[in-house]
Amino acid sequence: MPRYAASVQYDGSCFFGWQILRTGLPTVQEAVEAALGKVANHPVSVVCAGRTDAKVHGCNQIIHFDSSAIRTERGWAYGSNANLPDGIAINWVKPVTDDFHARFSALWRRYRYVIYNHPIRPALLSKGVTWNYRPLDAGRMQLAAKYLVGEHDFTSYRAVQCQAKNPVRHVTRLGVTRHGSLIVIDVQANAFLHHMIRNFAGVLMAVGCSKREPIWAREVLDARDRASGGVTASPCGLYFIDAGYDQKFGLPASESNPHFIAPLLPL
Repeated sequence: MPRYAASVQYDGSCFFGWQILRTGLPTVQEAVEAALGKVANHPVSVVCAGRTDAKVHGCNQIIHFDSSAIRTERGWAYGSNANLPDGIAINWVKPVTDDFHARFSALWRRYRYVIYNHPIRPALLSKGVTWNYRPLDAGRMQLAAKYLVGEHDFTSYRAVQCQAKNPVRHVTRLGVTRHGSLIVIDVQANAFLHHMIRNFAGVLMAVGCSKREPIWAREVLDARDRASGGVTASPCGLYFIDAGYDQKFGLPASESNPHFIAPLLPL
């Protein structure tokens, strides 16, 4: 059957992660497949670029699906959005070649972790940011972040229950910038381990409030022991931003920021 790529945005606070659960709890994948199935008039299965946990958001989650239904790109997108619950929207749908695979064709993935750094907790966007009331020094956090760039064994930065066979990942970009009361941690890598970015954020925030020195990020990395890494940060401020593919697939450029953040310069 013909293959399509699509981009999905979602508010993860409404769902128990991306992947369908046997428990029947609401997930993003389940809702997207149901909406696409109504447009196609047959069951549809989707594959995503990177699965996200409960309460983690997506701005440009790339998926693919196969369907024999004849629909326009606009018809797929608008028809699906009409059948999706609040908190999920399809950004675009585009036909692609059969060799496109949302997961295995991805060259890199990019996430952003957003921290609201203010003495008073936020009433607005309370599920869209992580609140840290301690003053954070973004410069110190950036110094620590530099130790995590490159190809490393990230055992210390993955969840104990992570099922990946290989803990080695290649982080190509890791930047920390402040925008008023918001601190944004921007991470790009070939792939990620379970809780890897949230564990990055936990270490960087400990450095930012001067509880630890920047070199601690490297010491945690070298220990190759999750117990050395400190607290796993909340999922609320984490966003799947984008995934990169070979230009031959011709995927549209997409907005890569959470809507409440002014566009950031590329790292």
